[in-house]
Amino acid sequence: MANVDIKDLSKHFGPLSVFDDINLHVDEYEFVSILGPSGCGKTTLLRIVAGIEQATAGAVLISGEESTKPRPDMTLVFQNFRLLPWRTVQDNVGYGLRLRGHSRSKARAEAQEYINMVGLEGREKKYPYQLSGGMQQRVGLARALAIRPEILLMDEPFGALDAQTRELMQEELLRIWSADRKTVMFVTHSIDEAIVLSDRVIVMQANPGRIVEDITIPFDRPRNAAAIRTDPAFAELRARMWSLLRQETVRQEPLQSGTVHGVSGD
Repeated sequence: MANVDIKDLSKHFGPLSVFDDINLHVDEYEFVSILGPSGCGKTTLLRIVAGIEQATAGAVLISGEESTKPRPDMTLVFQNFRLLPWRTVQDNVGYGLRLRGHSRSKARAEAQEYINMVGLEGREKKYPYQLSGGMQQRVGLARALAIRPEILLMDEPFGALDAQTRELMQEELLRIWSADRKTVMFVTHSIDEAIVLSDRVIVMQANPGRIVEDITIPFDRPRNAAAIRTDPAFAELRARMWSLLRQETVRQEPLQSGTVHGVSGD
């Protein structure tokens, strides 16, 4: 499996500094969430790791090798699913396999394993418009897993879901990740989500983006999300992270009038 090293990474859009001198190591099989306010550069950082955006300075190393382009051992899951509306569940999940040269029959056969893994068996012939938001996100997750990546990058994958569905998908992701471990970088705005899912939570601040704290999550795996939420340690961690984010929100209020419009570094 692969690890990720981010070294002295900076990103500027013209005069706007999105983040400067970010240093972060994600070990193999580790689940690391990046938590922070809008504008701190979470999504931009993930896109640079994915190789679909270039850094201004610094480097991303995958298992010691500098990486600047998309890689076959890495995949990115977006918030808005990005399913192909004219393809069935089965063909959406197998789409990445087809791009890699698999025959239609082989892609469908391999896709079925991941359709079953995310609990969509029986819906193989459905189209995206026939599925709920939660089911669509399961398809997106199955498609990402089907190409068997070593590194899974997730950009607020549950952000568009209602609260109940979001919690169900968190539980599903915990179950799937426990069964098929990956190195994961997960961007989120949700403190609760970060604590429930992660081994470590990286808290960022904005203008420019920087890491203010790297917090180890003490809960053993496998995890029961409902039990974690009632643990006193969960409340302590949540209060600690909220304090960091609240300080940032208060700090940023006087800067809002000076925001560069039309450019987002989130």
